[in-house]
Amino acid sequence: MRDIDILEDFGRTVMDSSPAMASDFEPLVHSREWDEGGHKPTGSRFEDTEVERAYERSEQVDVNFGEECAEDLEGEDRDFLPKFSWKKMWMFAGPGFLMSIAYLDPGNIESDLQSGATAGYALLWLLMWATVMGLLIQKLAARLGVATGSHLAELCREEYPVWARLVLWVMTEVAIIGADVQQVIGSAIAFRILSNGYIPLWAGVLITGIDGFLFLFLENFGVRKLEALFCVFIGIMGLSFAWMFGETNPDVKAMASGLVFPSVPRTAVDKAVGIVGAVIMPHNIFLHSALVQSRNIDITKKSRIREALRYYNIESMVALFISFLINLCIMAIFAKAFFGKEEAGIIGLANAGEYLQMRYGGGFFPILYIWAIGLLAAGQSSTMTGTYTGQFVMAGFLNLRVKKWIRVVVTRGVAIVPTVVVALLFDSSENELDNLSEWLNVLQSIQLPFALIPLLCLVSNKRVMGVFVIGKVMKVIAWSIAGLVLAINMYLLAVSVLSSIVESVVVISLLGVATVLYVAFVCYLVLEPAQEDGNWMYIKRMYLSHRDNLQFRTTTDASKDSETTNLVSST
Repeated sequence: MRDIDILEDFGRTVMDSSPAMASDFEPLVHSREWDEGGHKPTGSRFEDTEVERAYERSEQVDVNFGEECAEDLEGEDRDFLPKFSWKKMWMFAGPGFLMSIAYLDPGNIESDLQSGATAGYALLWLLMWATVMGLLIQKLAARLGVATGSHLAELCREEYPVWARLVLWVMTEVAIIGADVQQVIGSAIAFRILSNGYIPLWAGVLITGIDGFLFLFLENFGVRKLEALFCVFIGIMGLSFAWMFGETNPDVKAMASGLVFPSVPRTAVDKAVGIVGAVIMPHNIFLHSALVQSRNIDITKKSRIREALRYYNIESMVALFISFLINLCIMAIFAKAFFGKEEAGIIGLANAGEYLQMRYGGGFFPILYIWAIGLLAAGQSSTMTGTYTGQFVMAGFLNLRVKKWIRVVVTRGVAIVPTVVVALLFDSSENELDNLSEWLNVLQSIQLPFALIPLLCLVSNKRVMGVFVIGKVMKVIAWSIAGLVLAINMYLLAVSVLSSIVESVVVISLLGVATVLYVAFVCYLVLEPAQEDGNWMYIKRMYLSHRDNLQFRTTTDASKDSETTNLVSST
């Protein structure tokens, strides 16, 4: 029993104290504002002037007004939720709407239109619940950013060894580039439509690339101006697709039925999987955890963190509800226009406007141009958020202290160059362009674990989050959603690869090696073997405790048998 007690004491010590995790080369875990008693009241950390931050203090929006006293009469931090204030709600509003742009990018629009054309209104329920799952993930990302004062890329830099963080950085950059290709191509398609074909796809890509510098210019006027611009983009999308909704007049009763009664037609299984895969974007998790730091929050006070989380949660729900309504309109429009028609199987982002014009042409303002305006707003806004994400990821993983305009040039250049190549190769082939978009969705699916798993491990870790660590029920829900999303995405990957696999021993061997390495790294992220308070150490402690308990029982039983034998012998 003494061994078991020692083992349990060790487990409590690891879970309840600051870990002294360091190697001869570099520490794998950096201490985060522990007090003298070894406790951590909040997830905040000390400000380090040598570390690149998401926002400088001068760039942050001041939300410290009308404050209730955060300390009691003895000067101790009070843990309470301040009264709701509409004025503060207004000042906190903004990051959630920037985050919601990823739910309205050209990749999501293409998924919506293809799902509507193929399955009619049947998959509306899945769109709704996928958005709800996305909301939960985004709330966790915001919780991480507010409670720790660091965004996900910065925390990955601190929590993982060099080789692991470099792999994560490369995978995240690949995800950003893949998403940016879809977004820029979407804008280029819109430019081509609005110019009646005079602007080729590659020229539209170059025009879209200029918005990175527009973004840099607007950011100099303050983050609130930038947030207002994105709200304008969302408004343009809402008006455009609402106009189209009125023009096509979808069946409202069928829409209600599709939202309430779950069903997945056999011919639309891949589209159903694509909806879930398109909603939760890996780079958006990094983005939201950084955007919430644009407000000047006193993260040393628990009440201020709780207040910020309340406003951010409300804003995220409103923003994603609006994005859901827009996606709902798009899916319903194409369900009414093309479900059961011969065009349903070939419609995509590149030719959707032309098919709409053929079916609903004419009128005061042609539906083709309304479609192009909405698509342009989606493409332009999402490429700008992609630029924003690239800056945070590069600075967070690498801790690069360089001027913002340099980061903008680098992030835009990395994304635009491959997009120009894609535009030149697929300019005259709409079907191939749609196939490429599907493969880019697969790419996003592959990258998702490298953002989602670190997020869930961090928000589940009391050492990192302090009192704002998620509870057991939320852990079960979050990890269940993660498991479901990852399983769906792996199914999408398997179907996509197996349907187009090349009968070559070399190719199959390379795919096999890549799959093994991929699964091994995902398991590494889940188990967290480099952390003394990670899942691997928890499993190991549970195993040792169970083994010692069995040994103790075996020893006790043997002693009892021996005593019984001796008693019988003496008798």
